Amino acid sequence: MGKLRVLVAMSGGLDSSLSAILLKEQGYEVVGLTMKTWDYLSTGPKNGKETGCCSLEAIHEARRIAVEWDFPHYVLDIRPEFGTEVIDYFTEAYLSGETPNPCVMCNTHIKWKALWKRAQALNCKQLATGHYARIRREEHRYVISRAHDRKKDQSYALWGVKQDYLKHTLFPVGGFSKDEVRKMASLRGMDRLVEKAESYEICFIPDNDYRRFLRDRVPEKVEKIGEGDFVLSDGTYVGKHKGYPFYTIGQRRGLDVALGYPVYVLEIDPTHNRVVLGRATELRKTCMRVGGLNMIKYDQLPTRRMEALTQIRYNHRGEISWIHQKDDKIETVFHHPVEAITPGQAAVFYEGDDVLGGGWIEREVDSSSL
Repeated sequence: MGKLRVLVAMSGGLDSSLSAILLKEQGYEVVGLTMKTWDYLSTGPKNGKETGCCSLEAIHEARRIAVEWDFPHYVLDIRPEFGTEVIDYFTEAYLSGETPNPCVMCNTHIKWKALWKRAQALNCKQLATGHYARIRREEHRYVISRAHDRKKDQSYALWGVKQDYLKHTLFPVGGFSKDEVRKMASLRGMDRLVEKAESYEICFIPDNDYRRFLRDRVPEKVEKIGEGDFVLSDGTYVGKHKGYPFYTIGQRRGLDVALGYPVYVLEIDPTHNRVVLGRATELRKTCMRVGGLNMIKYDQLPTRRMEALTQIRYNHRGEISWIHQKDDKIETVFHHPVEAITPGQAAVFYEGDDVLGGGWIEREVDSSSL
């Protein structure tokens, strides 16, 4: 019986490179693949510096690892799909007054779909990534759970991956801490990657300036929106803003409004080009509705009303809540108010370390309507 053939998504970074090497050492027949997802010349900053997971440098680094460890490596150009499913989505979300989550959208609609399609073409039976998460089979479902290293855990960004893909998926570094990964990499002569600074920006916006990106990508739409009104929650006018796409719920800095006390963005009203401001206490809400669900641990929630930890953005620690599934929506009532419930962001529900499932925050709701 031959070795199991596995396709490894390689970004050129430490985690995915070590994932490929670990699988190779475990006896898998490894095939490396790097996805070219965006076009630097059309979306990157105009500073002459190309960075990120899809740069030529990243592709060359992945190929160098493949050559050194003696396995094939391919580059897959998915710029058209990425442009439609991720970059256009990202742009339209801001133009509609929402705050997008492109990493979740990429995992959900691009990476696993493209990876598995290519894996099948290359006769690979499984696919692997360098994500910090764990996966196991439980009865008839494949369950994602938090990584061993909670500080690096990426399970929040994986809630949208379908069961058909999860059953073929491996996370080789998900059971290790980042320090352990660095030590294992150093022992294998990968100091160059160990010392490389990690990238946290959006891959297609290396300068991390989404406002600049919107101005460059859709200048006519941004110009048409123009300036609008800052108002308080009671409707009181307090100043002018630069256009609602340039603000996110919970934002405090860069508002250029002096009221004698700190104010935050409470709401974005694209219909009237208004941005509602208020005190921090007004940001705290208790209820929300979540749609666009993908359930992981169960086909649907096993009880009419159950308790779960609900995480409403990547760096949110999560809050205990009651969740209730109604068809393709989950209504959430937090035990304690949470700050900045943001339409367009992902909400992920946890039972212990296990991902129950997730969806997109649609809006805050009044508790009396639940």
